[in-house]
Amino acid sequence: MTAKALTTLAESPHRPDLRFLCAHPAHFLALGCGSGLAPKAPGTFGTLFAWGSFLLFRPYFDEWLLLALFAVAYLGGIWLIEITGRALGDPDHGSIVWDEIVPFWLVLLLTPASFYWQLAAFLLFRLFDIVKPQPARYFDQHVKNGFGVMTDDLVAAGYTLLALALGKMVLA
Repeated sequence: MTAKALTTLAESPHRPDLRFLCAHPAHFLALGCGSGLAPKAPGTFGTLFAWGSFLLFRPYFDEWLLLALFAVAYLGGIWLIEITGRALGDPDHGSIVWDEIVPFWLVLLLTPASFYWQLAAFLLFRLFDIVKPQPARYFDQHVKNGFGVMTDDLVAAGYTLLALALGKMVLA
């Protein structure tokens, strides 16, 4: 093993900590500003972070600007996750939660603003993210890079929005 490989292994803890989080801006964002450091269910904590942050910034932006910002956040997320996944030695390490955050922001943008609709969105998104119906499972299992990591959660977001639309039709 080369000296560079040994250095990389020594610098990439199996379980990231505060030092790792602050070591690079990509790590900070990929780990959801620290929400991915949760010892259990980091994906759930990342999604909760997405919900809370969305409620904070939503009043200041119109829908079209948010869609543009989310597209940039999605594309940038591919890069952030590549860098952080390489540093951790796992392209889809559990602490990486940017892939939950950006798609859930999109879900919230397209969900009615009431607490109960957003709670339903949260629960459905977590369900689809965990179950990974096709094609999310394909991306999760076969596309081991930032694009695959981001895309499987975007598919979960699509299933969430479809389920919410069907729920809205049934309740109408």
